[in-house]
Amino acid sequence: MSLLMVALISFCINVLLQNRFQDYVINQREQRNSEIVSMIEKQYNGLNGGWNTNVIENIGVNALEQGVIVRLKNAEGKTVWDATVHNNGLCVQMLTHMSENMNSRYPGFKGGYEQKTYSVKAGAKEVGHVELGYYGPYYFTDNDIAFLNSVNTILVAVGILSLVMALILGTFMAKRVSGPISKSIRAAGQIAKGNFRQRITESSGTREMARLTDTINYLADSLEKQQDLRKRMTADVAHELRTPLANLQSSMEAMLDGIWEPDEARLESCHEEIIRLNRLVGDLEKLERYEAENASLSLSEFDVSDLIRHILHNFESEFHKKGVALSFEGELEILRADRDKISQVVTNLVSNALKYTPEGGQVQVRVCTAEHGAELIVSDSGKGIPPEDLPYIFERFYRADRSRNRLTGGLGLGLTITKAIVEAHRGTIEVVSEVDRGTTFTVILPQSGEQTQADG
Repeated sequence: MSLLMVALISFCINVLLQNRFQDYVINQREQRNSEIVSMIEKQYNGLNGGWNTNVIENIGVNALEQGVIVRLKNAEGKTVWDATVHNNGLCVQMLTHMSENMNSRYPGFKGGYEQKTYSVKAGAKEVGHVELGYYGPYYFTDNDIAFLNSVNTILVAVGILSLVMALILGTFMAKRVSGPISKSIRAAGQIAKGNFRQRITESSGTREMARLTDTINYLADSLEKQQDLRKRMTADVAHELRTPLANLQSSMEAMLDGIWEPDEARLESCHEEIIRLNRLVGDLEKLERYEAENASLSLSEFDVSDLIRHILHNFESEFHKKGVALSFEGELEILRADRDKISQVVTNLVSNALKYTPEGGQVQVRVCTAEHGAELIVSDSGKGIPPEDLPYIFERFYRADRSRNRLTGGLGLGLTITKAIVEAHRGTIEVVSEVDRGTTFTVILPQSGEQTQADG
């Protein structure tokens, strides 16, 4: 393919050069003819009406050497000087040589003897005319042929050099491009087999290849993290189910074996474990419902600030009992949303803030108008979330607190449900946290009419 392209380019350049050179030769011939006529005109003596034949002969001989046959006639049509009379053999030899030159270069060239007549004047009076004969429509001299051959040789050399350089550069670029692509293919194959630790360590100087390898590495990182997260989630679900089921099993076996009496206290303990299991299943069902694409919302217009005041009022005793200060700041903010689900968002965030804020700390809740909706901010002065846990706090069963204490561990679904509700309202939720300094959750809910889910 490269050879074909180089040959095509060389051919096009050669054709263009030939055409331009032909135009140049024709223009030069016209200019030379005009010069010959001008020099002959100057040899007319207007006083006696005669011609300087010696000079005219020199002009004619010089013209013959340039491939032009000159014939001068006076006003009466009588020949003053004729190159064919002066040296007819040289004229025939010259025309034959020109024909051979042109046919050797252009086989089948259709050329022949041509003649053009020019008037010769002395002032306004026509004193004769010059007939200039030449091989036409154009011809190349020996020097012209040598020049064209040199140009063609240069073109061939340049073409061959270009082809060699193209092959060398193409081979280099192919290796440079195919190397990272091959590594990316192998890495993608390993990732497809589940080897998410596969990475491409070699860097590429090509921007697109560098982006490709970075994307493959990022994909491997993400899949590895998701795999770790799924393993952890499986372990967390198993833990959440194992504890109440183990308690129920041991209690039931003890009562069946007659070790324990099935009294009210033991039955109540079993009942609490069953409630815990039901709560876990219920939260999973809620999450599935909220995350469904066709999740319905019972939309209504209400003052979100008033809603939050009522929720915080219900939390007052718990905050007072733990010794955590609670404050609220917000004016009238009308929102069109699902009131019950927004209540759950606020409850989850405030409950989380209370859970992780130690005695003597404070929790602040604010409502304000954002550029595209209402903004709800819940800040606490608690122990914060480690940076490595921050990207995963909205994942199912993910808990930064590994202690799994029932008072602090929860089921790990609260924030997942919160995010699902916010996104069902076409809103956003963000978190900023510093260890030992506190956490801030920011929820932005679109204003009236921006939700796309159907009313329930």
